[in-house]
Amino acid sequence: MALCSICCPRIPVRFRPKPISPFLSKPLFSFSYRVYSSLQPTPSAKDELGSVSIGFLGIGIMGSPMAQNLLKAGCNVTVWNRTKSKCDPLVGLGAKYKSSPEEVTAACDLTFAMLADPESAIDVACGKNGAVSGISSGKGYVDVSTVDAASSILISKQIKDTGALFLEAPVSGSKKPAEDGQLIFLTAGDKLLYEKAAPFLDIMGKSRFYLGEVGNGAAMKLVVNMIMGSMMASFAEGILLSQKVGLDPNVLVEVVSQGAINAPMYSLKGPSMIKSVYPTAFPLKHQQKDMRLALGLAESVSQSTPIATAANELYKVAKSYGLSDEDFSAVIEALKAAKSQQS
Repeated sequence: MALCSICCPRIPVRFRPKPISPFLSKPLFSFSYRVYSSLQPTPSAKDELGSVSIGFLGIGIMGSPMAQNLLKAGCNVTVWNRTKSKCDPLVGLGAKYKSSPEEVTAACDLTFAMLADPESAIDVACGKNGAVSGISSGKGYVDVSTVDAASSILISKQIKDTGALFLEAPVSGSKKPAEDGQLIFLTAGDKLLYEKAAPFLDIMGKSRFYLGEVGNGAAMKLVVNMIMGSMMASFAEGILLSQKVGLDPNVLVEVVSQGAINAPMYSLKGPSMIKSVYPTAFPLKHQQKDMRLALGLAESVSQSTPIATAANELYKVAKSYGLSDEDFSAVIEALKAAKSQQS
């Protein structure tokens, strides 16, 4: 999850004019992402999309709307999730269901995976009845989960040993951008697969970046989410301080939203935080996981991160209060508790 997508740079990306077979016989669009992200596929484009069998592993907060957008665009989608009932709404929209990742990759040309953490991503890809067991030469596996670089490299090796192609493509964006097809994909790995997967990434997102070797996409996502987590912790401090000195925190949110430090998540999350309500768009447990992985990345290159380190401790405290499944903005509760202890 994920940073609200508007926080990231909007750099135009254009499709290559050459065909991107074998998955598609011709490029679908020649517009910049600012335009094609809002286009409905034409009947002929839907035929092209439907000719490629797409697998989707992991039907959760993010995976469900992403797979739904593929179905709406006319894609031929096969889904799997550990909890089968989560697939039922998609099956109702025309998706097929398979009982294991192995069966999905065996049946599909191109498989996307959106899992909660590195352990789940590795297990689904490489474990018993995993994706590696069913995939074969000529197929592609695109992991859009947020994992550390080492986990991504491990999955890549296992996939590529079968002769298949691998692309890591973690997303910047949470539940609402996923629903609206406004995600940002941070990709790395096989360039050929990046080009083949591009029309499908563009259905689910508004922009995509190709960052080179496997591990770079994972690293970029962790840096982005480290910044986001630190920003949210600081914002929570500001809300509480404004209340403590007698200011209206709602006015604070308005002031911040009109200034140079504005980020969409402030105006989106602020009003709910003031009311102590935290509807989940990006679970706090996932934000803390990303902070932990980002700090591990920083340590591996001897980069000091004192601000992120302090923020991570707040997320850990919030988890200890049973807030893991609340939105990550619930980190403000850790600060409230600290204030109470000091009183």
